[in-house]
Amino acid sequence: MIQNFIENADFENTGFHYTLSLISGKHKMVILYCLMEFKVVRFNELKRYLKKISDKTLSNNLKELEADRLIVRTEYPQIPPKVEYTLSDRGKSLMRVLDQLCVWGEKNRLSD
Repeated sequence: MIQNFIENADFENTGFHYTLSLISGKHKMVILYCLMEFKVVRFNELKRYLKKISDKTLSNNLKELEADRLIVRTEYPQIPPKVEYTLSDRGKSLMRVLDQLCVWGEKNRLSD
């Protein structure tokens, strides 16, 4: 059955491929998980949480997540500028999937 799927399916048109395209990359799932845990997060807080990430990489990831409507960027007109990030409703619906990845990882972690 899986072989038939592989031979006959156009992988790029599957929901699986689409979902992976939204969360692929080294940092996107961690950013989403951070927003799930802390609800409202500022840029520098995300940077501290992710540790070894450049401003440019974080900024690009946030722009992509916003363009995919998984997060909401709220800019406050004040000095100094204040920007906060939160999960959109669409992003919140993806958290069930990411949570199941965590559950699977805990249950299936290989011990050394």
